[in-house]
Amino acid sequence: MPLAVYVLGLAIFAQGTSELMLTGLLPEIAADLKVSIPAAGLLISAFAVGMLVGAPILAVATLRWSRHATMLVFLTVFALAHVAGALTPGYGVLLATRIVAAFVYAGFWAVAAATAIGLAGPDARAKAISIVAGGLTIAGIVGLPAGTVIGQHLGWRAAFWAVAGLSAIAMAGVIATIPRGRSGRTPEIRQELRAMTNPALWLAYSTTALSTGAILVVFAYLAPLLTDATGLSAGWVPIVLALYGVGALAGITIGGRTADARPFTTLRIGLIGVIAACALLAVWTGTAWVAVPAVVVLGGFGFANNPAVNARVFAEAESAPTLAAAFNVSAFNVGITVGPWLGGLAIDAGTGYGAMGWIGVALGLLALATVLVASRTRTPEREPQRV
Repeated sequence: MPLAVYVLGLAIFAQGTSELMLTGLLPEIAADLKVSIPAAGLLISAFAVGMLVGAPILAVATLRWSRHATMLVFLTVFALAHVAGALTPGYGVLLATRIVAAFVYAGFWAVAAATAIGLAGPDARAKAISIVAGGLTIAGIVGLPAGTVIGQHLGWRAAFWAVAGLSAIAMAGVIATIPRGRSGRTPEIRQELRAMTNPALWLAYSTTALSTGAILVVFAYLAPLLTDATGLSAGWVPIVLALYGVGALAGITIGGRTADARPFTTLRIGLIGVIAACALLAVWTGTAWVAVPAVVVLGGFGFANNPAVNARVFAEAESAPTLAAAFNVSAFNVGITVGPWLGGLAIDAGTGYGAMGWIGVALGLLALATVLVASRTRTPEREPQRV
């Protein structure tokens, strides 16, 4: 695998650390800026919304730029947004910097994914994507707790400075390894938009959104589920999160090795694992020795799907890799937004944290249905491998 693909994974690690670390910094931010915890929580929501809309807009706006230049611009803006956030005395400016950072992060994701598969070749799409997306997984294992520790001991602004520094290192890696100049084929917006009319592509996006929602409806409420429902002490939360991250890293590594040759098999097994883990959490929410392993299983099988859903999108839109990747980033963020929203509705209705598992089961079953439909209607030209 080309070194540049690993550099892209490093860049996603830097940016993904910023995406995740705010969950551990909300009390410090709220106290420093004199806002409520819910108001500070809007910084997380604003980031998700920025990613949702940023990917397709920037994909179109920069379609004729070289990928080398595009990624450098995005990383520069991302780093400067964190510098501005670290220096701001007010909540409003920080909120604006989160939206800007998410906007260019989403654009970077789309271009990085298209670049990685271009460098790796059609027979190693999923493996390349697993390396790039693995940066986000490692951000969950290392970046999230490290950012929280830095924020708690040196202030939340120090964590923002650290992300800006990581982004600068990633920029140096891009300069050194990503080929300059445009690709041999000059992208045409009309051609890319025509490729987006493929119904199978939107079925793949549905799989992305539904499978992500099935994971996030549980993950978003994992801390209170563990402490309030399962009865574990607060000290267990970071340990379980780390175990979840280890499971996720194992899953995305295995998925990256199997999804190129057997994408549908990988998706079916991954989604069945997600459904089973959610069902275990729903039935045995109050039993720690069942709930904790189920969380690890959820991370493993859930992230094993990641390379496969990305590979499916690129298989269905080979003539529009950048725009297809951009909409897939948006599909991920639809799941990230809708899953926790459905969970919040259930909690407000008084159903208890066990309902998170049942919602995950329902979303997982819908995702599995989209995979079964896609596997039966695919054409040999779009999916040459036997599964």
